Amino acid sequence: MNILHSKIYGGDKPGTPLLVFHGLFGMLDNWGSFGKEMAEFFPVHLIDLRNHGKSFHSEEMSHDDLAHDIAHYMDFHHLEKANLLGHSLGGKAVMQFAIKYPVKVEKLIVVDISPKAYPPHHQGILKALESVDFEKVNTRQEVEEILHQYIPEKSVIQFLAKNLYWKDDKKLDWRFNLKTLSEKYSQFVSNAIKFGVFTGKTLFISGAKSHYILPQDEFLIKQQFPNSSVVKVENAGHWVQAENPKDFAMVVKEFLLEK
Repeated sequence: MNILHSKIYGGDKPGTPLLVFHGLFGMLDNWGSFGKEMAEFFPVHLIDLRNHGKSFHSEEMSHDDLAHDIAHYMDFHHLEKANLLGHSLGGKAVMQFAIKYPVKVEKLIVVDISPKAYPPHHQGILKALESVDFEKVNTRQEVEEILHQYIPEKSVIQFLAKNLYWKDDKKLDWRFNLKTLSEKYSQFVSNAIKFGVFTGKTLFISGAKSHYILPQDEFLIKQQFPNSSVVKVENAGHWVQAENPKDFAMVVKEFLLEK
């Protein structure tokens, strides 16, 4: 059985552990500062999703697969119950998990994503990533220059470039499994999570400048997560935790520490 790669902070702290899952093309390292801050209060597990970071690669990538991975991870680490936080693709994973394994979830936090299906919107990024030929490039700068031909935002290029690493044969490569992420894209982005209901305490956090959670989505959210509320974080877009880390951390802390 493949177990997701993780980094654990505050493992000796009492209290319900918090499991954190990144979004598409992300990895646990993106959440390091947040993990350390939260670990003052309870154990925090920063986790790489399958086909990302240092977790295993697989040809399968459905929401159900991601939910099973979380269940296996909790069993492996002997966690009967946990608080779960997921951003974007990670948010889809934790929603599916909470519906499938409700007794394992204390509280649920979903960051800037709703349960609905989204139209494909990463085609430019996928084309950019697939245009990098690692047989021909020898430096990170060369990779970034190729990405810049397709992606105007420097912040997005830097975010993607964090996934570059040197293989044993001294060649650069992506840590994520680009082949599966490209082939199975419609399974995890253009699909809604399966219908079901999680009645536990749930918080949806959206960036005030983001369009991922629209006012009309709140009806669907309440259908599947009846005990939920939506909080907007000002001065933040889709990457809420990076664009306004102070307010984001405060909202998370208030929700998790509330009795």
